[in-house]
This record gives sequence, structure tokens and C-alpha cells, in this order.
Amino acid sequence: MALTAKITVQNGDLLTALRDFFGSLLARDDVDALLVPQHLLMQKMVMPTLVSDPGQLGALDPLAPAFPLNGAKLLARLTRKPSGARIAALLRPCEIRAFIELVKLKQGTTDNLLLIGMDCLGAFSNTDYIRWAGEDPPAATQRFYQHALGSKNADDPGGSLAPACQSCERPFPEAVDLALDLWGLDTARTILVEGCSPEGETLLKDLNLKAAEIPDQRRTALDELVARRTATRDAMFTATRAVTDDLEKLSTYLAACVNCYNCRVACPVCYCRECVFVTDVFDHEPLQYLRWAARKGQIKMPTDTVFYHLTRLAHMSTACVGCGQCSNACPNDIPVMELFRTVAHRTQQAFAYQAGRSLSEPPPLTEFKEDEFQEVVGI
Repeated sequence: MALTAKITVQNGDLLTALRDFFGSLLARDDVDALLVPQHLLMQKMVMPTLVSDPGQLGALDPLAPAFPLNGAKLLARLTRKPSGARIAALLRPCEIRAFIELVKLKQGTTDNLLLIGMDCLGAFSNTDYIRWAGEDPPAATQRFYQHALGSKNADDPGGSLAPACQSCERPFPEAVDLALDLWGLDTARTILVEGCSPEGETLLKDLNLKAAEIPDQRRTALDELVARRTATRDAMFTATRAVTDDLEKLSTYLAACVNCYNCRVACPVCYCRECVFVTDVFDHEPLQYLRWAARKGQIKMPTDTVFYHLTRLAHMSTACVGCGQCSNACPNDIPVMELFRTVAHRTQQAFAYQAGRSLSEPPPLTEFKEDEFQEVVGI
């Protein structure tokens, strides 16, 4: 059982309690920098920020329903080469899963890293968040988390979570050093922090927080939340399969694609330094386009859009963590996340694998298993 301690929340101000906690981490001699979500000085969006001064944490806001990008790639960039510094990083659960996949793919490392997760309350789309946050984003955040966590006096903040968040059945951190617990607790008074690794437990002891036990109502709250999210996810899978289960339907589903490749750039586990789709392989000769048009009577321009998505699916379905950044980045609102999650779920089920669950699980197709897929190989 993980070592658990409590963080006292004064006057119901959860954001201040979190800022104080992370300030105490950064004040330690063995933590050189924090990667945390903060409001930008020049804009109300919340962005990953690398902070070295505890006095600069006043804009920290990990509870805002803002998720402009998956921070896994940023953390991989910070850790892929030795720096001599120790970094602590606070990520959403789907960001943690993506980072775990990148570490397995040799794109980052957990060396000299303190990985921190927190129960995720979900997020709006980028454009919805900017409109929703108004002129006082911290106050908007307070309304949001109080409503999400079931405060009796909370007003409905308005707005809907992104489809990826509505269908996320793993809104709690895994494979971390420290985990901050929110679901099922009276967060107006206290939240819990768990030491989930030997390093995390040692740090927790050093912080001199009061020991605590995880209450039964937390497990009940998580079970109920996961059941709701799983039902939403399964309904999404059924609806998506119905409109993409043959090539003609898939072509219609992806018809608005303009080959901007935003989904590839936004995907946290799409890590190739050079993508074949931005080389001259698909830079066809003018005569080729004319031949295709002559043969079929007409062709959609740009071409190769369906092939692009099928190639991405083949590459990424074993590593998709369902963060939804592909849909968030699409300029034409194609429900890319729904398609990728639907295919990825089946792929990962086939390999008895969950992307980002554990560093100890090798990715599918990276090792030989003699008893795998007996019904296919016929042995």
C-alpha cells in the first residue's frame, strides 16, 4: 500500500493549496525546475511552463479545463539528454501515458525525473475554453472544479467537456512517483497525496505532511465515474464503427481533410523526425493527377487523405492514449479522436496491452511471444 498524506485546504481555496504544495517542492535543493500548467501573463490560456523560482507559481492552475497540447512531447524533449538537473513534472493522466510510451520508444527518460499526476477533471476544446474562461480565468476554474467534484453550493459552470474527456475511463494517474487524489474527497478541506514509488515515498516523508488513509468513498466515486465514462466510450465506439466500417464510409468520414497534418503534429506519440507524407513521395506529377481525374471522372483534391489516416492508424493504434489532441487540432472539426480510439481499443485488446499503463510492459510487436495469436498462425 502506497504511503499517503494529506494536504490541508484553507478556506476552500484548492488552487492556493496546490500552489503552496508545489512551491514547497520547488524550494527543495534536489528539485531544480517544475513543469506545470500555468496561465500565461499575456493571455488567459493555460500552458505548460518550466518554472525554477518558487515565487513564480502564482499563476499555476492545473484544475482549469484547458488542454491546449499534450505535454508528453515537451517532457520527452526535456529529458531525452542528460542535463544534470532534476525536473518535477505535473501531467494529466493521458499525458503521463503518452510520456510512458515515448520512454519505451527511447524518446525520453525517467532518469532524474519526479513524475507527478493528479486526478483529471477533464477539459474543454481550445476555442471553447477561451470563450468560457472570460476575464477572470481563476474564478472560472474555481466554478469548474467545485461543480466537477460535487460541491453542494457550486454553480454549473457551463460548457461541455471534449469528447475525449467524456469517454476517458482512466482519469487517474498511473506509473507516477506522486499522485494527487481529488475524486471522492471533501476538497474544500483536504486532498491526498500518495507516494507511488520508493522515490515518491521518500520525498513525501521529507515534506512532513500528516499521514492519512484513502477513504472508501474515493473508490466508490472512482468506480461510478469509470462506469459512466466507459458507457460513453462504448457508445462512441459503436457509433464510429457504424460510419467507418467500409472504405466508402471512411472516405465520407474523412472527406473534409485538407492534409494539414495538424493531427500528426498534435499527437504526443507520433514521434518520427521525418514523416513520409511531408517528403516528395506524395508530391505527384501534374500528369498523374490528370490521369486519375480522367479515369474516375473526378478526384478529390488534395489526394491521399484517406491513405494518410490509414497509415497513421497502422503506426499509432498500439500507442494511442486517447488524449484527443488530434481532434483538438483539426481545423475542420473531423472527429479524428473517435476513429483513432475505436481502432486503437481493438488493436490494444488484441495484444492484451494498454498504452502507457506501465514502463515494464513492452510495446506490441517489439518482442516475440510463442503462444500469441494461435488462431491466426494455426499452430
